[in-house]
Amino acid sequence: MDADTLPPPPVRQQLRLAGGLTQAELAEAIGVQRVAVARWEAGLTQPHRNNRLKYAKLLRQLAEEHPAAVQEVPSED
Repeated sequence: MDADTLPPPPVRQQLRLAGGLTQAELAEAIGVQRVAVARWEAGLTQPHRNNRLKYAKLLRQLAEEHPAAVQEVPSED
């Protein structure tokens, strides 16, 4: 998996919630505005390269700490 590969938007939100983070806290950790995280989680926009790398790394860490969070997200079938 590439360093900047992101999970689908619903999984992004579920991972953040499993980690006990607010959108504002995640935004601060990456160095963006909270509204950017909200748009990423809604699938409205995608982060630019540097932010994408930081976001993907943070999400991978959350997935390792909370593997069940990824399975809890219903599929969109």
